[in-house]
Amino acid sequence: MTLVYQSTRDANNTVTASQAILQGLATDGGLFTPVSYPKVDLDFETLKDASYQEVAKLVLSAFLDDFTAEELDYCINNAYDSKFDTPAIAPLVKLDGQYNLELFHGSTIAFKDMALSILPYFMTTAAKKHGLENKIVILTATSGDTGKAAMAGFADVPGIEIIVFIQKTVSARYKSCK
Repeated sequence: MTLVYQSTRDANNTVTASQAILQGLATDGGLFTPVSYPKVDLDFETLKDASYQEVAKLVLSAFLDDFTAEELDYCINNAYDSKFDTPAIAPLVKLDGQYNLELFHGSTIAFKDMALSILPYFMTTAAKKHGLENKIVILTATSGDTGKAAMAGFADVPGIEIIVFIQKTVSARYKSCK
């Protein structure tokens, strides 16, 4: 049974995972959330030795159940590859007696690389699933490093083009109108 996603503004506005990825926001302006949460079987004895890609597939396959195993492999393996400076992708490192998940090993050294590396692959795969052949153009506006992370994540993905608008900060002085 396919997992259904509903809009936060209208429970009757429902779509599949691939449709939600293509739409971004619901037509009513809401966000898509799962109607129910899938059960993910976590065998920690196996997971402790699993690669980042294997863990990602386990979790993503539960939430993106209208994607085939091959489609998920394509998305995951192309997103989490040599763009990251460690094969662990997001290593868990013990420091001063506590464990820290390092999310800065992507091409822009920002946590945003984790999501922005896989999103274009999800988008192009979802588009193929639904018979859409047009190029996907991403427009983003930024005043910080988000544009750089988006450009890096979406770079060199066939069928994707990104246009970034960079806001320049303008300081203005105003005189009192007394």
